[in-house]
Amino acid sequence: MRWALVKVCVAVTTMVVVAFAVPLGLVIKEMARDRAFSNAEREAAAIAPALSITTDRDQLEKVVASAGPGDAMAVHIPAGDGTKAVDIGPGRAPARDIETTRRLGRASMAEVPGGSALLQPTALSSGDIAVVEVYVPESEVSNGVATAWAVLAVVGVALVVGSVAVADRLGVRMVQPAQRLVEGAHELGEGRLAARVPEEGPTELRLAAVAFNSMADQVVQLLANERELAADLSHRLRTPLTVLRLNAASLGEGPAAEQTRAAVAQLEREVDTIIRTAREAKPQTAAAGPGAGCDAAEVVRGRMEFWSALAEDEGRKWRVAGVDRPVRTPVARADLAAALDALLGNVFRHTPEGTAFAVDVHNGEDAVIVLVSDAGPGILDPEAAMARGRGSGSAGSTGLGLDIVRRLAESTGGDVRIGSSVLGGTEVRIWFQLDGRAPVRRGHRVRRRRALVSTFNRPRSLP
Repeated sequence: MRWALVKVCVAVTTMVVVAFAVPLGLVIKEMARDRAFSNAEREAAAIAPALSITTDRDQLEKVVASAGPGDAMAVHIPAGDGTKAVDIGPGRAPARDIETTRRLGRASMAEVPGGSALLQPTALSSGDIAVVEVYVPESEVSNGVATAWAVLAVVGVALVVGSVAVADRLGVRMVQPAQRLVEGAHELGEGRLAARVPEEGPTELRLAAVAFNSMADQVVQLLANERELAADLSHRLRTPLTVLRLNAASLGEGPAAEQTRAAVAQLEREVDTIIRTAREAKPQTAAAGPGAGCDAAEVVRGRMEFWSALAEDEGRKWRVAGVDRPVRTPVARADLAAALDALLGNVFRHTPEGTAFAVDVHNGEDAVIVLVSDAGPGILDPEAAMARGRGSGSAGSTGLGLDIVRRLAESTGGDVRIGSSVLGGTEVRIWFQLDGRAPVRRGHRVRRRRALVSTFNRPRSLP
């Protein structure tokens, strides 16, 4: 916008300067010409009184010498009764033009080498017509014209430069508020909720800044309301959790009782984390820095110890692979555990009792893959299952489990895919990129992914 305004102003100012400077320059040239010939007419008029009194050559030469430069003026007296024609001074005009002026009796101009000649007819005492010739050189006709044109050019350039400066200032006044509005929108989009735009500039941009700031305030208020709502809803879970903890404490001893108490304690910790996160307005899953993350193999072993008791109660066969050595994963331990619980919970919730399942972990050069597969009926619409909040419509399904897993994988630069497992049911493949800040090229990622996937597609037997 700024440069467009400057270009328009340059074009308009240039047209205005040309429209005025060219005619003015022509007028100046014509005025210089008129001035030169007016001077010549005055010099010729100074000879007329002497010609009306005498035609003596010596006296006329003195008059001509006193009237002007000796080489610029000439007098042509025709031959009379018993007299010869007299020519005084260096004549330059052709004799034909002189005779024409004498016959017509009015002044005329004749083109001569180096300039022009003014031919002025004057009556003598004898009644004859003498012609006074005044030479006007070309330099005198154009005297001062070049200087005037140079002044006009300088003034025109100064006008153009001044208009550019004014247009640039106006452009800055218009562009800067727009740039600040764009920067504010980017900052707000990046999560900096304190971003605001100064309400200044032209009326339209000022109104846009007011609308932007009002929108930002509304966004902050809506997010605050959402956080308060999440905290309040989570706080309501404390009462039933307290009842569960008391009931779990009365279960006595045994593996099932210990697992139940551990699950209740973990649930209380998760609820507390949700409340603190909502109150502090901090994301629950932060980007992992250098050295952050967890051992995926350890997390998988721990969660399978929890779910194995329920699997034995329901007669499910299960298998774990790839957890015999550490597998460093760039996500927090609690987040990975929550993702595994969401996937394994779906297996127990949406497949019949006795359905087998498996968890496989593979550590590649640039990624970690975790597969959760089962021998159930499968997912008819994987795309709909990945949509946040869609769910399956069954009791206990909120449609958030797979979305939690997807967001966790995408926070590292990876993704989640749903397909068919070698067990005959559903396979959920979680791809954790080991360096989410500098993802590998897409083609290389696809080749690596195919190589890793081929490893998991080999049939494995359940124990």
